[in-house]
This record gives sequence, C-alpha cells and structure tokens, in this order.
Amino acid sequence: MSQTQINTSATYNLKEETSPKWKTKMVSHTLLVMSLILFLGLNTFLVAHANYLNQNIDITWGDGRGNFQNNGTLLNLTLDQSSGSGFQSKAEYLYGKVDMQIKLVPGNSAGTVTTFYLKSQGLTWDEIDFEFLGNVSGDPYILHTNVYTQGKGDREQQFYLWFDPTAEFHNYSILWNPSHIVFYVDGKPIREFKNLEAMGVAYPKSQPMRMYGSLWNADDWATRGGLVKTNWSEGPFVASFMNYNSENACVWSTDNGTTTTTPCSPGDSSSSSSTSTSEWFSQRGMDSSSRKVLKWVQKKFMVYNYCKDKKRFWQGLPVECDAKKNNKNKNKNKNKNIKS
Repeated sequence: MSQTQINTSATYNLKEETSPKWKTKMVSHTLLVMSLILFLGLNTFLVAHANYLNQNIDITWGDGRGNFQNNGTLLNLTLDQSSGSGFQSKAEYLYGKVDMQIKLVPGNSAGTVTTFYLKSQGLTWDEIDFEFLGNVSGDPYILHTNVYTQGKGDREQQFYLWFDPTAEFHNYSILWNPSHIVFYVDGKPIREFKNLEAMGVAYPKSQPMRMYGSLWNADDWATRGGLVKTNWSEGPFVASFMNYNSENACVWSTDNGTTTTTPCSPGDSSSSSSTSTSEWFSQRGMDSSSRKVLKWVQKKFMVYNYCKDKKRFWQGLPVECDAKKNNKNKNKNKNKNIKS
C-alpha cells in the first residue's frame, strides 16, 4: 500500500470518527453503559437496604393466613369467615419511634379492623393504638386511636384520612418518649398525649412493649357501631404491611436472666442510631410548625374526641382534657399568692 493510500485511508477514518453519525453512536453507547452501571448499582443498593420484615417480625396467629412475600419484604394478613391473622415484633421496646407502611383492605371492608400498635403484657398493661375501621365501598375509613395506661383506656380520638389508604402504602408512626406520645400519618402529627403525671395522669414509662399488627373481624362495633356487618362474600380480605422501622427504638433486653430496666437516654448505644435517638428521646413537645399541622389535621379531619364528649363523661372530663385550664388556674393562684 502506498503512502498516498495510507494517508487517504487515515483521512477517511478520521472523517468517519468525527462525523455526527459516529458521535451519536458513541454517545448512545456511553449512555447505555452508564444506564447499566446505574441500574446494577441501584439494585445492589436496594438489596443492601431491603427491609426484611421476617427478620424483625413473627407471625403469631391465623393458621397460615399471614404470610411473608417478596423475600420477606412484604407481609400480607388475611381475614376470612373462620379467622383473621396477626404478628408481633421479635423485640420489646421501652420508648422509641416505630414506623410501618400499610395498605388497607380495599372495597367493602365494613366490619374489618386493621391494627398497628404497641402493647405491654399483664393485667395493668400499657398500649398505644392505631386501628383502621373498615367501611362500605365509597365511605372513608375511620382511623381510631387510643392510649391505655395501667390497663385503662377510654381515650379515643378518631379521624378521617385525607387520602385513599387502600390505593397505595402510607406511613404510620408512633413516637413514645418520657415527655409525650405522638401519632403520625405520612409524617404529619395527628395526635399528642402528654406526660401529665404531675397532675395525677398515669403515663407509660416502665413496661416494655412489643409492636403488633392484625386484621380481624369486629362487626359487632367497628362500622357504624355494629349496624353494618361484614359481607363475607367480599372476602377474603387482605391488608399489606412493609418497611417496618424500629431503628429509633430502645430495645428492652435481658442478660443472663437479669432484665435491663434502665431506658435508653440520648446518645445511648442501646439504640442503633444514637444521633436519631437523641432527637426523638429529648423531644419535650412539638415545635410551632408541627403544632400548626396538628391543629390543621384535628380541625379538618377529627370526627371524635373523648375530651369533647360530656355526655359520656357526665361526671367530669378526664383530667388531661382540662390540662390547659388547670394550668391556667394554677398560675392564677400562684400570682394571687405572690401579690398577697
């Protein structure tokens, strides 16, 4: 091959490599490679960070009606005419923040109740409840909340939700620390129960609780006070749970038969995330923005508040219901004593 031929060939190759068509091919190839790298990296990330419910939760009843799916990242509970089903956390907690994503029973769910709650053992138990009361198709679910202390409840607050809880998963959280209990829906506070022991109101502080979830039939009371019964022809009913998070919870443990009775404190290594623990454990109340959201939710979506039910508590509302009024009266009396 002559020098002229070589130069001509080289010139031709150079033109080909710098042509717009060649550049487009190179860009497409590069984008394809980058997409593959991103895809593989994302899948690796998802596998590494997958929330395996079966590592933290035991299905405890239902005779096979509760089952893990998707390699343990999804838990379905089923209810039929014979039985419902339920689960509990492997660990017990003394204070914590726990989260669960739930998709509720779709369609005609009247008579059914789906739950997510914390509860201790014994006759004088403590309990913090999320209960979702099913309804006929087209009517909204009612979110029923309650707080039990030393076996006593009767502190119901109920809400409509501002979305369809059956269409996709939504996040429900309980924050429980020495100062208050806060219920959250998708990060929005909907209810606060303060520690008012100074006023004689019992507060959960010494009994460790497990996390529980269940789907069961309660058509004697759940929908319109029991007027609407479960339509079993619509079953079996299914509620789904995923992404349980208890990283910001203080695990109650025993060592060689000795129970650890000291609750975790800010930065304590008993929580897997000491920084996060410090944030929720030290929280004494909600900030102004959170309180605005709380007021908005309660104004727009609350459908029952035990603190407003004077017919039920005709002998007088529970002490915590008049906490603000009582504190104002105390301050007035203090000021009077100071002046006199």
